[in-house]
Amino acid sequence: MSESRSEGLARRLAALADSKKAEEIVVLDMRELVSYTDFLTICTARNERQAKAVVDEVRLQVKHEMGLLPSGADTGVDAGWAVLDYLDCFLHVFTEEARDRFQLEDLWREAPRLELDLDEPEAPSAASA
Repeated sequence: MSESRSEGLARRLAALADSKKAEEIVVLDMRELVSYTDFLTICTARNERQAKAVVDEVRLQVKHEMGLLPSGADTGVDAGWAVLDYLDCFLHVFTEEARDRFQLEDLWREAPRLELDLDEPEAPSAASA
């Protein structure tokens, strides 16, 4: 995936999470730090049900819009954490408790953060399509 396409995917993951009311959305630029991915998109869901809704929406919309399926997914949202692996971009959806426990932003504090403009009108959900 090209550099601009991977950044576009990371931004789209953030926007889709935002469309499902995820909070504290952060995109970390990992390109100078690791070789296995370009971006980590991290967000917080209020509970496991919302986390599942975020994961489901992302899977549906990214498949529909870009023809991409995650190469790996751990969607054990009942544990408070789900991850979708799109190779160049990962989406981590945490409950508040799990996000506090894993502290990915602290682990990767040297990673630059992308500026996000999530105040745009919401994208239609897969349910309304």
